[in-house]
Amino acid sequence: MTRAERRESLGDRVELAIERHADTAGEIARGEAEAEAPQKRSLRATLVWLAVTGVSLYLVAPSVLDVLGSWRQITSFSALSLLAMALLQAASLGCMWALQHIALRARAWGPVIGSQLAGNALAKVAPGGGALGAALQYRMLVAAGLPAGSTVAALTAVNLLVFGVVLALPVLAIPALARGSVDHSLLETALIGLAVFAVAAAASAVLLSTDRPLLWIGRMLQRARNRLRRRREPLHELPRRLLHERDRILATFGPRWKLALATTVGRWLFDYATLLTALAAIGSHPRASLVLLAFCGAQVLAQIPITPGGLGFVEAGLTALLALAGVSPGNALLATFAYRLFSYWLPLPIGVLGYVLAPRADAAQ
Repeated sequence: MTRAERRESLGDRVELAIERHADTAGEIARGEAEAEAPQKRSLRATLVWLAVTGVSLYLVAPSVLDVLGSWRQITSFSALSLLAMALLQAASLGCMWALQHIALRARAWGPVIGSQLAGNALAKVAPGGGALGAALQYRMLVAAGLPAGSTVAALTAVNLLVFGVVLALPVLAIPALARGSVDHSLLETALIGLAVFAVAAAASAVLLSTDRPLLWIGRMLQRARNRLRRRREPLHELPRRLLHERDRILATFGPRWKLALATTVGRWLFDYATLLTALAAIGSHPRASLVLLAFCGAQVLAQIPITPGGLGFVEAGLTALLALAGVSPGNALLATFAYRLFSYWLPLPIGVLGYVLAPRADAAQ
């Protein structure tokens, strides 16, 4: 091979190498662009979400300020009533810890308590905080040694059971509303509240242990939805889907599902009793059934993800609902402030403490 041919061959190889390098660089660039595209979309979605949250907080700010402005009247509450509300919220948290401990089938309590406090606190301060709080709790539990797959299933089952029970509570207020009774003392109110939650526990036990009532509810909901949304594709599998979710809950809790149900009812019972105690402490005794409806409405409003923990929506909604229940506007504001003080604001610093003290590597299984 002559020198000229060797130079030509070398030039061809160099040119081929450059082309290959260019192709490789192009593939890398395309890969980076494809990887950056979801990040850019995620960033845009985050910015839009923050903007919606900011606008929502601006709109509900007057309600929040009105409720928080009631702190000057904190002297209207006796030290005993404040202690009672604190203990009731502690009992509500204790029921939640017990429920998660059953679902996770954990041996140690430390990771369950610490992760629940931290996740709950994050859910109350971050936009769309429910998902972020659940993700934080999941990471903390896995870091503490719990298996990832069963942890996801357990937290999902807990959320389904907890929210399902509170959605069923307004139905239990219908008989009391029809009766039209008015409660005149805290004791009578508390007894009615206990009766309501006893019925809730019994009804939930029936739905968890038998198929026919749940299938009937599913058919009624499916029929109502299809009639209201005639232009949408009709639902056909809602009753079976309800059974599937019920079976998933039972599979998670196993033979201890009755204890799990009792702790779920206790979680809402003590929370509801906190609101009743706040009303009784300022001398307000509306119908327990109407307070129950206001309480359930507040829990639904707390699920609105566009503000942290439903901030503003809960204050405005609960105040208005209590006023509809017969509570004076001033007392409604004051009772809402006291209830939110113990159920929303005080858990925030406790959540930080739970995150700091939670075990990171524990034999929690």
